[in-house]
Parts: sequence; C-alpha cells; structure tokens
Amino acid sequence: MRLTLAEPRYLKDSVSVISDLVTEAKFSVKKDGLELIAMDPANVAMVIFRLLSTCFTEYDLKQDVDLAINLGQLKQILRRAKPNDMVTLEVEEGKLKVQFRSDTIRTFALPIIEVEDKEQRVPDLTFPLSAELNSSMLSDAIGDVDIVAESVTFLGDNGKLTIAAEGDLSKAKIEMKSDDNTKIVSKSEKVKAKYSIEYLKKMIEGSKLSDRVTIQFSNDYPLRLDYKQLDKVSLSFILAPRVEND
Repeated sequence: MRLTLAEPRYLKDSVSVISDLVTEAKFSVKKDGLELIAMDPANVAMVIFRLLSTCFTEYDLKQDVDLAINLGQLKQILRRAKPNDMVTLEVEEGKLKVQFRSDTIRTFALPIIEVEDKEQRVPDLTFPLSAELNSSMLSDAIGDVDIVAESVTFLGDNGKLTIAAEGDLSKAKIEMKSDDNTKIVSKSEKVKAKYSIEYLKKMIEGSKLSDRVTIQFSNDYPLRLDYKQLDKVSLSFILAPRVEND
C-alpha cells in the first residue's frame, strides 16, 4: 500500500474533527478510497468518513487493508503537515508510515493497534425533512444556542427550519427559510427533535471540509449531518436524540 495526497488538509482536517469524538478507530483502505465508520465511546454518535481514491495523486493498493489507529496520535502527526507538503501513507513492519515531502522529507511511524473487531453498520434511516444550507449558518446557530442551554431543539414546519434552545432564564431561536441558498424539503407538516449541543459543537467542525451541509432529522429520531466535497471527501455524523423524561 502506498497512498499519496497532494492536498493534506482533507485528511488532516477530517482526522482532527473525528478524533474529538472517537479515540481509536479502524480505517478500511479499499480500491475506491479510504473509509472509517466508528461510534463514540458513549454510543451516542456515529462518524462516517470517506476519502476517495480520486483525491490521491498516487493510489497503489494491491489488496484491501485495515488499519486500526490511535486517532489522537495520528492527529498530532498530521498537524505537522504544511499546506504544500505531499503526504504519503504506507504500511511497514506493523506500523503506519506517514511521510511529508517538500523542501525536506519528514517521516513518522505510528503503531497499528488492536481494536475490538466489531463491524459498524450505518443504520438505514429515513427522514421526512432535509435541509441543505451554508455550513456557516449551522455553525452560527449552534454557537448562538450554546450560550443558553446544553440541548437544542430542531423544528421543521411548513418549509422552515428552526433551531432553538431554552435555559433557566434565557432563550435563543434561529429561523431559516428556503431561498436560493437554503433548500428545505419536507414530506411532513411538522418534525421536532432535541439533541446535545456538546456533540453538535464537535460535528460542525466538518465545515472545515465543505462550505455546505445537509441536515436530516425526524420526530425524536437521530439527526444526520453530511459535509461533502465532490470526488474528494465526505464526512457524515449520526447523532442520537435526547429524549425528555417528563
């Protein structure tokens, strides 16, 4: 296996975001790209990541390879990559070799670890509401509700998306309507669900990869966020809802 990236930021930024949710995970390297599906330790959030083979300038793979890696350590190494570095990934003697090439050649070796061999399957979810909008709009909305509460309500009603939170004394509400920039498609009159802001704050870092995000949810049902860069990378999250006790 020898994979070379001319734009290291797609791997660097993705690992940076994923490592905030998952500490250890298994990459599956296949002929069409590099893939990771993992749950966070609390089983509240799932991460689905794909870096397509078309994103690489060199993609030499004789057979499928699975690499279980400590993502915190990989993040530290990738942080050393400069924007103009060529990044090459190889497997040597039970280690992942990461090499940066520009004016100098810098080589790091990271142990391939054992993780619980539990196959993660992406759940087959159906959503009555889908909204595609600028990533910055979602990031701003989560930043707004973060100052008043720990959970946020997503509400879809009559072609409008509302993101709202309510604390002991404070409230925040952000309303978004369909326009040339924001596309909200709903098959149901009204859908409503509540989610953890702490998790969402980590997920909206996906805006580093794409300036557009797709939001999908339903009544007291998981939320799905998708950040995609055509023919290069996709980073998706599925977040379990917070169910009220009262």
